[in-house]
Amino acid sequence: MDPRNRPGGHFGRAPGEERHQGKRKSRTIAARRLKNVDLSDGIEIDEELERELQEMRPKRRSDCQGGPRPCPWVSCKYHLYLDINPRTGSIKLNFPDVKPWEMTDSCVLDIADRGPVTLEDVGRIMNLTRERIRQLEASASERIRSTRLAVEYRTYSLEKRDS
Repeated sequence: MDPRNRPGGHFGRAPGEERHQGKRKSRTIAARRLKNVDLSDGIEIDEELERELQEMRPKRRSDCQGGPRPCPWVSCKYHLYLDINPRTGSIKLNFPDVKPWEMTDSCVLDIADRGPVTLEDVGRIMNLTRERIRQLEASASERIRSTRLAVEYRTYSLEKRDS
């Protein structure tokens, strides 16, 4: 049977059938909706405890390198659980069906310490497709090539070769 003719879903995905690789699509909460979302779980915030937690939070990579895994500091910019868009203020939950303490890989820096990783593995870790990772890599490479430092280096190395 042609998959496009199956009942129920876009391009034949049957009702209840999982997305690619059984992953659930990330969920974004717009900044304008954050005031309506109760993230406290009914717990009052203790200001003194908040200050103590800020002091405990790692400031450098060396502070967190030997720390507990998965990393409990979800607000860290290197944590994979959520992303905050600085332009819009929206929060993107990369793994909406997983709790932060259930994640197998939680820190980008831990993954970088392992060395080279395939596009497939990066896609699994970031809850994106391999093709999207390839597109992001190509875009980042182009941006790096067009920086002033890269252009100067290219000019310098060409002049050096000619001499």
